[in-house]
Amino acid sequence: MLTTALLLATSTFLTPPRALQSEAIGGYAAGCLRGSMALPLEGPGYQVIRSKRLRYYGHPDLIHYLQGLASRTKMAGMPDLYIADLAMARGGPFSSGHRSHQTGLDADIWFRMADKPIARWEQDAPKEWALIDEPSYRVLPGRFGPQQLELLRLAAKQPEVNRIFINPALKAEVCKRAPDEPWVAKLRPWVGHFSHFHVRLRCPVGNPDCQPQAPIPPGNGCGAELASWLKDKPQLPRVSTSYRAPTLPSRCEG
Repeated sequence: MLTTALLLATSTFLTPPRALQSEAIGGYAAGCLRGSMALPLEGPGYQVIRSKRLRYYGHPDLIHYLQGLASRTKMAGMPDLYIADLAMARGGPFSSGHRSHQTGLDADIWFRMADKPIARWEQDAPKEWALIDEPSYRVLPGRFGPQQLELLRLAAKQPEVNRIFINPALKAEVCKRAPDEPWVAKLRPWVGHFSHFHVRLRCPVGNPDCQPQAPIPPGNGCGAELASWLKDKPQLPRVSTSYRAPTLPSRCEG
């Protein structure tokens, strides 16, 4: 009996902390992450880029989602995904680049895909692979094809996905090609995102201090809402460079 009890105690002690207490805390733009998991830098159907930033951590739900998405795209005969920023090991705000990505439930995925490692200079020059001409906000010829549409479909259809942020011009392209598909509603227009899209998962079950985002409005978002984004295409604002550090929940301290 004593031996059994000792083994149980030892087993519990050796259990990785994230298996017991993985938790997204606070909001997507003002929160932190406990018990994070690192996304392996390479895996079936994907490659992590810009790994020197150390932003390849996430809630286990996000890691499983990304690996599942890569598996589905690989089965569909598509090239490897390039996955960029997730979160830092403990979540929280980045020093640059994003206001969200703080709870381990956000991830950036490039529209570009390839079955070979990407050169470091290319990783830091995303404009080389932009789908949008910035001055006109027109989609560049040949940059948004059937593969990119299918990638969005596979990414958005999963029930754990809360929404996906994409450039307004790309949302308009999707509205032309797949207006009646339910997942289109999850695609939310946002500034920037010239070469990638941003997946955001729902708050995980059993994470009571995770603050959910407001529900998506009814409809597919292809009407007046999108028109308001596209009305003055050349004047669409860039992501603001001014940034104030958010006030984090007390549980994120220490």
